Amino acid sequence: MSSLPPPVLSNAVAAETAAPPTPADVFAAERETAERLIAGRVRIDAELAKVIVGQKDVIQQIMIALLAGGHCLITGAPGLAKTLLVKSIAQIFHLKFRRVQFTPDLMPADITGTEILQDAAIGRQMTFVRGPVFANMILADEINRTPPKTQAALLEAMQEHQVTASGVRHVLEEPFFVLATQNPIEMEGTYPLPEAQLDRFMFNVVMDYLPEADEVRVVAKTTAGRPAPIVPLFTGADVLQFHELVRKVPVAEEMVRYAVQLAASSRPNQPGTAAYINEWVSWGAGTRAGQFLILGAKARALLLGRAFVTVEDIQSLAAPALRHRILLNYRAEAEGIRVDEVIKRLLAGTKAPLGGQKS
Repeated sequence: MSSLPPPVLSNAVAAETAAPPTPADVFAAERETAERLIAGRVRIDAELAKVIVGQKDVIQQIMIALLAGGHCLITGAPGLAKTLLVKSIAQIFHLKFRRVQFTPDLMPADITGTEILQDAAIGRQMTFVRGPVFANMILADEINRTPPKTQAALLEAMQEHQVTASGVRHVLEEPFFVLATQNPIEMEGTYPLPEAQLDRFMFNVVMDYLPEADEVRVVAKTTAGRPAPIVPLFTGADVLQFHELVRKVPVAEEMVRYAVQLAASSRPNQPGTAAYINEWVSWGAGTRAGQFLILGAKARALLLGRAFVTVEDIQSLAAPALRHRILLNYRAEAEGIRVDEVIKRLLAGTKAPLGGQKS
């Protein structure tokens, strides 16, 4: 009698019994790039530790956005080292850094650039003078202190990575990132960002006060000698390679569906929407939320040395990816409901795929 063929395992059983793939298995052609990124994570932490104390979640979220090619909105009180953190990351990746202080009298041309009349060999002609947006990493400091017309000057740059002046298209340098800060305490004289612009930011990263022990370290460290200089570890070309690597991380369909369901569950007045969403939310997250959740989860997996996405990757990024995309109504504000509380309810009420709770 001929021997029976080996049993065929279902995809679910095979996934549970097989050893999880490593980055070296998945990225055979890009093994060197993957190994440099994974090995570089420890060195990045060491370089940032020279000037930044604590804020591990904030650093991880900004790093994920950088590796995924997204922009970040950083919300935090003054004096929490937002500018120092962004500048230090730019130094580590050897990126051209520009800081723009957004004020009520700032004009769009002050950001994008303008045409001026100059003398030339053939006579006078209009010449485009590039603004500070022509850099790799832009820090838009206190972006909500400038009128919407000036805020909108960043929209084309953030979405298309270009600037149009007098009908001429000027391509921005790659890689290109916008990291904008806003102060949540003093709201007088500010201009809230339009929802269309908020949606362009991959994450809204909240930077809070440090625990007492960390704050003591900061005060002691900053009132002693000057910190050691930041050592560049990568280049802009490396960052572009990391972008391609992140997009090649495989992700199961049920993980994509889970990210989409998380975003869709935040939309009021839809079939199956929870009662608290209809009661507290006036506008929910759109399709970009799901896209950024998956891209961010891929980048997080790589940073942690994995070549596969888990539920924990998605759940850990739900708050930064959704908090600026969910608009609460007056009823929620009157009841003291915060958007992070709504996101926690969404995570608790959205069924996660089986077998992927832990990384």
